[in-house]
Amino acid sequence: MTDLWTAVKDLPIAIESTSFEALLPSGPTALEDFSTTQLRLQGRGEEGVGEQVGMPDAQESLRASDFPLTGEWATLADFLAHVDSIDMWPEPPEYELQRNWRRWTFESAALDLALRQSATSLPEVLGRTPQPVTFVNSFGLGDPPDIDKVANRRAMHPTVGFKLDVAPWWTQEIMDRIAAVEGVATVDFKGQYGLEVEDEAAVLELLMPIADRVSYDAPITSVESIGATRIKVRIVNVKPCRVGRLQELSRLYAHCESASIQMYNGGMGELGVGRGQAQLLASLFHPDAPNDIAPSDYNLEDPPPGLPPSPLDLTADRGFRRR
Repeated sequence: MTDLWTAVKDLPIAIESTSFEALLPSGPTALEDFSTTQLRLQGRGEEGVGEQVGMPDAQESLRASDFPLTGEWATLADFLAHVDSIDMWPEPPEYELQRNWRRWTFESAALDLALRQSATSLPEVLGRTPQPVTFVNSFGLGDPPDIDKVANRRAMHPTVGFKLDVAPWWTQEIMDRIAAVEGVATVDFKGQYGLEVEDEAAVLELLMPIADRVSYDAPITSVESIGATRIKVRIVNVKPCRVGRLQELSRLYAHCESASIQMYNGGMGELGVGRGQAQLLASLFHPDAPNDIAPSDYNLEDPPPGLPPSPLDLTADRGFRRR
């Protein structure tokens, strides 16, 4: 089968206008001032959409920007080379990884537009058929921890698994009660976000006997990052927005498939098209994994009943989107 970059890099693209759209959650979430921004690229009667995640100040700076994006390019690769020449951060971002998040906004929107202008879809050019996507719901238990939160959500959504954010104050009792609930697929220790970890050598020693169950998440931004992990990688979280570029995402998919490294992906709180794009990629490359891309309303403080079950059935739309 054709790899991702080879399948899309030669698509022509024409952009006549651009616009930004602010998105807000449909209800209260655990985060304050939370929003995302959709980028819309219009051309030849079609529209391509991408979504930026991240910090509120980065959202505001993007919406206030006027990037030179209009024109015609013989290939998508040519357009993305043009994007390389644009200074997307007149003021440096708070975190360097935000550069990747913004880059993915433009790459995903451009891919969507190029596919639509060629009257095709991502599954069609890849020669892959979308499969139902297994997903988990990600959340913390608060402080003090609400130990019943996991069981209550499982009772309301019995097919959905969970990724739980571990806190330093978790006791053995909390661990035992969580372990007794069916569906907990992943616990996230968040030790790779620039946070100081005490006794790192001792932590690694504890993890080595269960190395086959250890996944790397935050550090994975490229093929090279896989080789830099302290424990040999067997499972990785390949987040498209964290990788940032289609060409590097393609390299990661190909590397993991050839090296028999299991993949799953995760979202970054997308509220619009970005969540569907992540779900579509999961359906094409790793549908049976614990993908942290539950429909966005699962991220509300109190998810309503009647949300889609896991696995998630989806149909690919034209372009880089799901219906």
